[in-house]
Amino acid sequence: MRHQITLKIGPATFRIGSAWRDPIDRLASLYAAYPMLPGGIADFSVRLEPAGPLRQWLRPSIFITGDHGLAEAAPMSLRHGLLAAEMGMNLQMALGWRRHLLIHASSVEKDGRVLVMTGESGSGKSTLAAQLGERGWRLMGDEFALLDLATGQIFPFPRLVSLKNGAIDVLSAEVPPDRMGPLLANTAKGDIRHLVPRGGAIDRMEEGGQPALLLFPRFGHAADRRDVGQAEVFMRLTQASTNYVALGEAGFLALSRLVQRVPAHAIDFPSGDDAIAMIEALWEERA
Repeated sequence: MRHQITLKIGPATFRIGSAWRDPIDRLASLYAAYPMLPGGIADFSVRLEPAGPLRQWLRPSIFITGDHGLAEAAPMSLRHGLLAAEMGMNLQMALGWRRHLLIHASSVEKDGRVLVMTGESGSGKSTLAAQLGERGWRLMGDEFALLDLATGQIFPFPRLVSLKNGAIDVLSAEVPPDRMGPLLANTAKGDIRHLVPRGGAIDRMEEGGQPALLLFPRFGHAADRRDVGQAEVFMRLTQASTNYVALGEAGFLALSRLVQRVPAHAIDFPSGDDAIAMIEALWEERA
């Protein structure tokens, strides 16, 4: 396409093409610290195309496509072009990645050990990962945790962190403005603003770590914690994986080892500070 950029995020390389310049310029600005490989071989292509013959100019509207796509996906306004590009990259990973078991989860690392957090949308896992990433942990990703099929390590996929609604104000108070993307108001998921991870997350994005703790957070409830049994953990993680079925036996064995080796807890929390205190306490117990 006329406007394009090739980015490397963790182990995956994406070529993003757009009929409009603006989404590519925004990606180039926010991903400036990431490897860019113009003309390089990409794992996936993402295309931001006009939703109809006139929609490039008249009420510009984006249809997300690429190597993998969803025919029933609703078009997006050009003013949300950055979000469309991010969704396009996530879609390629979810539908096409086979080198790791993908778990829809946030993950952070400290001292070579990895905390993995997964839960439904709105559970607070992305906000917690972003906050921990500002407080001495290495952010590994807020969208996918990549479980190595042979070694059991978790590898990073540190794309921009997608902050939604109330989380925007929380992180804006902790992060310099130059690491915050533009406010994308009134998307299908509310207001969204992207956060650029700290430099260590980007510099070490090919470095994995051994999973040490699984958490199932739930925001908006009185502080509480409980152990989660292996059968429940296995069920939850199969539901959170986008390629578990496609990987067959290799995925089953990798997930079984993870569940058997790594302790799991569910935590309820009323605020980020409460959750972080609970996480630090659990982490010390497992040290």
